[in-house]
Amino acid sequence: MAGGGTDVSPYCDEFGGAILNATIDYYAYTTLEPLDNGRVEFVAADMFQTASYDAAERLESDGNLDLFKAIYNHVVRRFNRGKPLSLRMSTRVDVPAGSGLGSSSTLVVAMLAAYAEWLNLPLGEYELAQTAFVIERQDAGLQGGKQDQYAAAFGGFNFMEFGAEGRVLVNPLRVKDWVVSELEASLLLFYTGKSRSSAAIIEEQTRNVTEKNETALNAMHQIKKEAFRMKECLLLGKFQEMYGLLRGSWESKQQMASRISNEHIERLYATALGAGAYCAKISGAGGGGFMMVLTDPIHKDKVATALTDSCAEGLIYRCHFTGVGVQAWRVP
Repeated sequence: MAGGGTDVSPYCDEFGGAILNATIDYYAYTTLEPLDNGRVEFVAADMFQTASYDAAERLESDGNLDLFKAIYNHVVRRFNRGKPLSLRMSTRVDVPAGSGLGSSSTLVVAMLAAYAEWLNLPLGEYELAQTAFVIERQDAGLQGGKQDQYAAAFGGFNFMEFGAEGRVLVNPLRVKDWVVSELEASLLLFYTGKSRSSAAIIEEQTRNVTEKNETALNAMHQIKKEAFRMKECLLLGKFQEMYGLLRGSWESKQQMASRISNEHIERLYATALGAGAYCAKISGAGGGGFMMVLTDPIHKDKVATALTDSCAEGLIYRCHFTGVGVQAWRVP
């Protein structure tokens, strides 16, 4: 909802980052089945991809479900004393890849939680999120920030602060029920019909910070400042001020990197506002994926129709907020 991009290194390491986010009822699912045949099987059911290997201390990357291997390798090395594990891991995600909703990080948290349940690992929310971050960003080398892993682990409305040396503080927010209901009634998620890889956008954003690009840095400072103001608006139910902050935040976000917005996104943004929406912004790094739209609940269908009429491949996703983070359980 606010502060996006300030959780990405090196900005958060040097200046500190601040994020306001919330979890919604779209999920990443993992099923882990122990095997006794000395094999490791991976199944990404929603992507129709499978991979199978002999159980080993380390599975080498080959371009097929490498993120699954990175998690396996980390768990075997750190939590199983280097002893191979034999298992079948199957996954499914409710939203398209490259959505900007944090789906890849949520999937890593879900998969790691399944291992933790199986191996009885004592991982709390912070440890689970930090381990997922290390696997995704360091072991697998995927570009991105830190907020998604912590959102998936904790769930709910959270204000997160990120500092030097990996310091993270998650502050759960006690948002009034009527505020959540009004926000939920006003919210539309619109899939723009175009998934995107965030790597190039985040690389440019990182380079802008490293090279002290004044325009980009000022934009990120402003976005962080708006995150603190957005927290206050959310807790006090100041919706009109919140809408203004979201409009300003989207304008600032576009100055962080050149490919955050494009002609397709700008056309959809104008369409939403023209149909009566209060504000809109792209979720995640930008460039595509989902657009978050807030509108008068009475005009929700009008805005939804205008967006789908203007984008043949676009889809409306209606959602509810959820206060529950990752869960794992055993089926007898």
